[in-house]
Amino acid sequence: MRVALFVACFNDALFPGTGRAVTALLERLGHEVVFPPDQTCCGQMHWTTGYRREAADLARRFARVFRDYDAVVTPAASCAATVRASYARIARADGDDDLARAAEGLAVHELSEFLVDVLGVTDVGAYFPHRVAYHPTCHSLRTLELGDRPLRLLRAVKGLELVDMPAAEECCGFGGTFAMKNADVSVAMVADKVRHVRSTGADVLCAADNACLAHIGGALSRLRGGVRVMHLAEILAATGSPAAAVRA
Repeated sequence: MRVALFVACFNDALFPGTGRAVTALLERLGHEVVFPPDQTCCGQMHWTTGYRREAADLARRFARVFRDYDAVVTPAASCAATVRASYARIARADGDDDLARAAEGLAVHELSEFLVDVLGVTDVGAYFPHRVAYHPTCHSLRTLELGDRPLRLLRAVKGLELVDMPAAEECCGFGGTFAMKNADVSVAMVADKVRHVRSTGADVLCAADNACLAHIGGALSRLRGGVRVMHLAEILAATGSPAAAVRA
């Protein structure tokens, strides 16, 4: 299968290792991965902050860049949610019927969905000998409804001990511009999340969105509590020869 990687601008700028991990993982499973160089932002932050015309321009670009691929895979659950849940609304707001039709034809998958639902795989041959907690991000939980797909993948990783986290479904407080516009509330929310993470005794916290991991990871690093953050893709790409590096 010819798969296009939509790396997402946040990952491209700050966490390029996540995109490399997705590529290594899918190639290990026997699939050709293509990185369309004309890709940019999906338009999520523009749409959610009221820049409708700019969001429509970015949605049209996304549809044009990715229209010819069998599948589009992204390690950013929030971006997959934007394409699938918001592009139709963006098209209606802009009065663009062509964009609405193009959006319907896009086969965009968050990584765990693609592995479990499209490829029918849960054991990807990973080895990661660490104690891991999983944070279900808001978009992955409430918009994409990933359910237990990431957990099924993690449980199949050799050497990994998956631990339950109290109040796992509570928001971490990032929410894009929410963290900046409502800083006090955001800090209180991430403090709760960090308390729950540390209570698990986990070595690593993972999720399907680096934005949330950056927010939680920043709070964890200031406490010097020894818990690190890592994207789900990087754990699934790890083979143990040598063990994958874990972001501090």
